[in-house]
Amino acid sequence: MKTRQIGDVGENAVCDFLKNLSYTIVKRNYTIKGGEIDIIAEKDDFIAFVEVKTRVDNSLVSGFEAITKSKKARIIKTAQRYYINNCNKLQPRFDIAIVTTRGNSVVNIDYIENAYDISDMNIIF
Repeated sequence: MKTRQIGDVGENAVCDFLKNLSYTIVKRNYTIKGGEIDIIAEKDDFIAFVEVKTRVDNSLVSGFEAITKSKKARIIKTAQRYYINNCNKLQPRFDIAIVTTRGNSVVNIDYIENAYDISDMNIIF
């Protein structure tokens, strides 16, 4: 499978995972110049901006390692733009989903709510 196809498998699995937890998927692959958010989902009082990293089983680099400080900053700025453009009043939250695949199958999803915050950035929602 190609990288984009592997990513799609992971994103589809995370969307199904979130739906099973009663989230509403608002948007997928929200893109602006300089940033992208894989999944935007809502539940209760929160809007979750979800970064999905899909890795094949026994990958040398974990999905967590691939989410650098600069990647987080781009996600946060993109989320801020989405939040402003859509007049959202929900509490923003930044989640990470690490999907592990073997062949064409998903074997594990590690989902971390509120994986990082904006306290060290000069951004207001």
